[in-house]
Amino acid sequence: MPIQDTNSTVILFKGGRLPSWHRLTDKQRDKFSQTHVDLMLTVADRYGMKRMEGFRLIGPQDVWQRFWLIEFPTMEGAEQWIQAEMAPPYGLYGYYEYHLSRKFQPDLNSTWVTNPAPPTVPLDADPHTIPELHVDRDSIIVIMFARHHLEALARASEEQGDEHYVSPMKKIAEECGLRRLEAFQLLSPQQYWHRAWIIELPTLEAAEAWIEAEETPPHSIRARREFHLARKWSPEYFASWVRQQNR
Repeated sequence: MPIQDTNSTVILFKGGRLPSWHRLTDKQRDKFSQTHVDLMLTVADRYGMKRMEGFRLIGPQDVWQRFWLIEFPTMEGAEQWIQAEMAPPYGLYGYYEYHLSRKFQPDLNSTWVTNPAPPTVPLDADPHTIPELHVDRDSIIVIMFARHHLEALARASEEQGDEHYVSPMKKIAEECGLRRLEAFQLLSPQQYWHRAWIIELPTLEAAEAWIEAEETPPHSIRARREFHLARKWSPEYFASWVRQQNR
């Protein structure tokens, strides 16, 4: 049976800013952003947010520009976060697509990592003060959305191409220096995906090799996959949001 971590709820958030945001004045944008950050930090503190990570897509998909992992110990925290994030005035200018999930096979996935990414050190500053945000170019992120075809789910695991998948992918993990592998299973499966994966690799070449391996038959025909390349988005700053609750 699939192993899910039920000790927390993870919000998978596809977000971006609408064109109307850029029609505001600099003063309006600064004011709305500060109000938004203050509100969200209050929610993070009140409901004990466990993690917040952002990734900026290398190739934006229309108004979808960033992907976020936001983890709370309770469903209530996740609900309150979503409600606050969409609140006016800031919420009037954003694109919001939320999916609730659980961490999927975290212990097993970690065994694939061959070159662990160094831990993120939170900024030693008040997170209410917004710094200049930036991408982290020290690694590259593959975001993968996947869903097995129904006929594949109906078969035994040995018939799904697993034996043709695990060994080659572990070899790629070793050759490419896999830094991180995390999976999340949606509470409400979507038409084209029911799991999301965060795969961190050291270089673009390594990311290309990973995607090519994922798309190699026979296992590639068992599921629908969608890939996006991204960079981590100001990781030190957003890590400091979690530390806020312990101050």
